[in-house]
Amino acid sequence: MSDINCIKHLRNEKGLSIDAIAKALNINWRTAKKYADENELPSSIIKPRKGMMYQEKWGLMVSDWLFEDAREKKKLRRNNLQIFNELKTYGFTGSYRTVCNFFEEWEVQNDQTVPDKGSERLEHPSGEAQVDFGVMEAVEDGKTRDIRLLIMSFPYSNGAFYEPMPSENQECFLEGLKKLFKKAGGVPRKIRIDNLTPAVKKTRSKTEEAQLTDEFMRFQQFYGFDTQVCNVRSGNEKGNVEKKVGYIRYNFFSVPPVITGLDDLSGQLLTFSIEDQYRKHYSKEQEIYQLWEEEKNSLKKLPDSDYPVRKEQLIKVNPYNEIKLDNTVLHIPKGKNYVQLFLISTWNEFKVVTPDGEIVAEGPRPYMNKRRLIPWKQIFQSWVLKPRVVEYSRYRRYLPGRIKDYLDIPSNHVRKQRLEIILALLSRYQLEEISEDFYKLVETDSVLEEDHPYDVNWNEYDQLGHQGGSE
Repeated sequence: MSDINCIKHLRNEKGLSIDAIAKALNINWRTAKKYADENELPSSIIKPRKGMMYQEKWGLMVSDWLFEDAREKKKLRRNNLQIFNELKTYGFTGSYRTVCNFFEEWEVQNDQTVPDKGSERLEHPSGEAQVDFGVMEAVEDGKTRDIRLLIMSFPYSNGAFYEPMPSENQECFLEGLKKLFKKAGGVPRKIRIDNLTPAVKKTRSKTEEAQLTDEFMRFQQFYGFDTQVCNVRSGNEKGNVEKKVGYIRYNFFSVPPVITGLDDLSGQLLTFSIEDQYRKHYSKEQEIYQLWEEEKNSLKKLPDSDYPVRKEQLIKVNPYNEIKLDNTVLHIPKGKNYVQLFLISTWNEFKVVTPDGEIVAEGPRPYMNKRRLIPWKQIFQSWVLKPRVVEYSRYRRYLPGRIKDYLDIPSNHVRKQRLEIILALLSRYQLEEISEDFYKLVETDSVLEEDHPYDVNWNEYDQLGHQGGSE
């Protein structure tokens, strides 16, 4: 349009001839004539369909055949290839793909049984939450621990809170919700969940709504919120919390954090939640913390007392005085001596008691101590090939303090030798054992020259650590 305006300006305001305009702008005379003397009216971008199926008789023929076949049983209807072959008997010269494209478009426009492929934008009232689990990893005591992260998001403000749990059973689910309510400072008016086994005992069907478990219904009535269960395989119905699973994974758990326990991780996640609110909402021109302050007012008050989350069941011990909990066999001393025993389980502990309340056995639930070893041998093998990587490796933060100091040396040559020492020890010991007996093992296996400028006397270093009170 800027070029057209220039041509009209030269013609109408400057009074140049068509020849002069064509020469001045180095364009064709007909182009100059067209835009100088003719009016430029807006043209429609809607163009009629082109092609032999629309401009000739073939499209009408195929449409008539398809309407006829629609009255027949499905097995009697002609398919695309049969229609194409029949068209060729009438002199059709187009391709099979042309017929298929026309057939697909006709089916979408005329078949009333085809469902609407568009999605309905869901409304997110203030005070309503979505809840889901996500599986993450953390490192505790030098070992990898799987975390079942319970996430509660508030789509209205896009705020979210996170609570790490050791499992996805009913006790962990309800205890996690309690902790999330406290972090949020109130109870959501409605919670949308998928078909979580701890909450849903029967999924929704065409004729019946989803049925909730009795324990979850008691928990719901105690806190006074409503529950909405999504359709089966319809994660889009709680899309906000689904996105939060990926968001927290890539922004907090991209490198597994070092933790001292679930309480420590819970505190780190609360700090992250608060700091994360100081960014703009994805569609509203406000920061999340401003919207959250508004949304908090629509939450229900927390009850004065906590809901006691626990599970009680009558148990039987086998002839070896054993029971099974969390897929782990536990020994119950003199269990066969009692006529009746009850198992009381909370999210993190268990007790075996008699009807009189005598505690026969107790302790942490087996999954509380479940860890996976970090594959240090493979990691050290790759570090030996590239010693320079150690300083920036994602695994460096998980090294025990003594070994980290041992490898923290400017010389890559010396570092490689020390890596080879640790790698040789890993064939006989775990990394934690090497760290515990570090000075004795390293002195035995050391291959460094005694007077190397970067070497240190590790026994003296250990004494300095004791004097400074760092151990």
